[in-house]
Amino acid sequence: MTTDMAVDMPWSLAEHGDFRPWVLIPVFDHEHAIGAMVQGVMATGQRCLLVDDGSRESCARVLDALAREHAPQVTLLRLPQNQGKGGAVLAGFREAARLGATHVLQIDADGQHDPRDIPRFLEHARRAPAKVICGTPEYDASVPKGRLYGRYLTHVWVWINTLSFAIRDSMCGFRVYPLPPVLCLMEQETIGKRMDFDIEVIVRLFWRGVEIENLPTRVTYPSDGVSHFDVWHDNVRISRMHTRLFFGMLRRLPRLLRMRATRPARA
Repeated sequence: MTTDMAVDMPWSLAEHGDFRPWVLIPVFDHEHAIGAMVQGVMATGQRCLLVDDGSRESCARVLDALAREHAPQVTLLRLPQNQGKGGAVLAGFREAARLGATHVLQIDADGQHDPRDIPRFLEHARRAPAKVICGTPEYDASVPKGRLYGRYLTHVWVWINTLSFAIRDSMCGFRVYPLPPVLCLMEQETIGKRMDFDIEVIVRLFWRGVEIENLPTRVTYPSDGVSHFDVWHDNVRISRMHTRLFFGMLRRLPRLLRMRATRPARA
């Protein structure tokens, strides 16, 4: 049995050293888009950790070349078998911590997010190092309507399961995490390793008292035409996760009500 540990602590850069962010990109067979994404990250001057989530050989070769070309600014972590997006990000968190990171900016490999937003997100994280800085998508005409409408159902469930509107978009894969509370959560809870990851991790962090700051970011679907979202299996997986979170919310109801009373949701 696990218990939530409040993170309303005075977590600060002074206590945990300098602000040392890494950009984390989970990659699975995105060899046609990842080069442009890495170039975008390089243009911001940030260090980048690529996590090869068991990609096919053609993608693995591209990742090897990128890591060689941009070393030491780009580091490659290779997983022997596909773990799913969440599994790759969790492995990346551990590796980033080993490399000395205090924060991780997660961004998708397929080009749907704009790396020019990285400095803005990191500046907000530097000013508020204990918060998750969470992207709120601003879509263009490329967004599939079915995916767009499906997100709103998840938004409603998240608002119910947190008793709050603090998380405006729980599915956006562009966000900055403070590593200490994330690593603590990983040690104490089981988090979904597939497309349910982005939703579950931010809800569970919120339950532990981690504040969320929402920032708008432009989203385009996707530059290489590759999406690993399985409409049937991933929607079933996400539905089961929402059910688990709902019963988890009921167990935490008194504490969530106290949080709601003492710390109103902010954008």
